[in-house]
Amino acid sequence: MERRLQRVLAEHGVASRRKAEELIRAGRVSVDGTVVRDMGVRVDPERQDIRVDGRPLRPQRRRYIVLHKPVGYITTTSDERGRRTVLELVGVPERVVPVGRLDRDSSGLLLLSNDGDLIYRITHPRYELEKEYEVLVDGFPPPSVVEQLRRGVTVDGRPVAVRSIEPIRTEEAGTVFRVVIHEGRNRIVRRMFERVGYPVLRLVRIRIGPLRLDGMPPGAWRDLTPGELEALFRAVGLRPPQQGGSGASGRRAGGRRPGAGARRDFGGVERGARGVSRRPDRRRDRRAGRGREEHRRG
Repeated sequence: MERRLQRVLAEHGVASRRKAEELIRAGRVSVDGTVVRDMGVRVDPERQDIRVDGRPLRPQRRRYIVLHKPVGYITTTSDERGRRTVLELVGVPERVVPVGRLDRDSSGLLLLSNDGDLIYRITHPRYELEKEYEVLVDGFPPPSVVEQLRRGVTVDGRPVAVRSIEPIRTEEAGTVFRVVIHEGRNRIVRRMFERVGYPVLRLVRIRIGPLRLDGMPPGAWRDLTPGELEALFRAVGLRPPQQGGSGASGRRAGGRRPGAGARRDFGGVERGARGVSRRPDRRRDRRAGRGREEHRRG
């Protein structure tokens, strides 16, 4: 599968994507013997000879990791503002990246991998991979508001495609919902509840496709088991990798707990001929619990 050259370099552990762009601009990267300086170049690392300073890219062992992301970490590989990133919790020699988003104030299931094809299919809306959340909102929405959410509220001019939404219990601060969606717009669950007047106080992602959080404590991580990996690949229409070369050995992988301040949310719930192609990039009634800042920070 073709991807941008700088992304391929990052996936192979050469450098961060930004540093990879600097290498390309400096003329240190070649594809099939031709020096490339264009940021828009797309390549297929399985079919093409890609070299940095004359040395071919090293093959990387594929890793497929599930992490219980705690509150307070961001889902990027680095941050100029010095905020903690999820990569501080996962210590592996391969260069893995977070698959999709989970904002700083949210917690729950997060995948990390260096398999570009799988990352693309999990994050692209056309494959409609379900994500399930448990969401505490500020207040007690009436049935009419819940029905409005089921029909799909509009955010940024587009309706949110909700597969299912059900209230499952109440707490002192408000109502806990189970929400299933398949799109991945930034903070979309929070924004859809804000749209109907009930801000989110706490959000935990408990499922991605066939994968469930199931009792992993915040900050813990492990490789996917062969069975989980097979189910995930089939869910997005890919052939599962051969066991033994995927990194999905099924062993617990030394998960670590975060430092001070980490909390257990919801009580611990949880291609053809060679050549460089240059295609364009595709791209409330709020009566109870309102105004409780300590909950908002949960």
